[in-house]
Amino acid sequence: MSIRLGEDAPDFTAETTEGTIRFHEWIGDHWVILFSHPKDFTPVCTTELGYLAGLKPEFDKRNTKIIGLSVDPVSDHKEWVKDIAETQGHEVSYPLIGDSDLTVAKLYDMIHPEASGGPRTAVDNATVRSVFLIGPDKKVKAMLVYPMSAGRNFDEVLRLLDALQLNAKHTVATPVNWKPGEDVIIPTSVSNDAAMQKYPQGFKTVKPYLRYVEQPK
Repeated sequence: MSIRLGEDAPDFTAETTEGTIRFHEWIGDHWVILFSHPKDFTPVCTTELGYLAGLKPEFDKRNTKIIGLSVDPVSDHKEWVKDIAETQGHEVSYPLIGDSDLTVAKLYDMIHPEASGGPRTAVDNATVRSVFLIGPDKKVKAMLVYPMSAGRNFDEVLRLLDALQLNAKHTVATPVNWKPGEDVIIPTSVSNDAAMQKYPQGFKTVKPYLRYVEQPK
């Protein structure tokens, strides 16, 4: 199946390093970062999982859960996280899904639908390098896909999450390279009259379709 923005994130039941979960139930009223990697004991993903573990307090502040996925069994995950802690300096304190039968990878369109389970190499699983940002309404808000050779920028994922949460709360858009605290954009769907009522402090009009306002608190 194809995954599209704004549609429900597929639900599933899976074994993880923290026990069996039913995904939508596990999400609860949180935001979620679901990210995948092609195989355990691989170099790029080792650095990624460690860095994300260090960032976890920032995601916690944003009411956001983190969950990883690999097409290896949970038993392998539990061994791999020891290496991650040793080499990256951060304990992996979020669950990792075991997906050796490729059920979740196929459900989220991360891998060829005809791929088979069993022993596989990282190259076989090269497409399983995805990031999904999912809202409390269980809908997919954003997706990122990376090649095997390029480590993901999880600072950017955090920035994207900030932008999505700001939009969800205040119905504003963010300009290029926006960072929290900077001015945001009033969407074109909001008329000037409505904008004046919503932002009595005023806003800056560059073009009728390009209006900046101080980031709502």
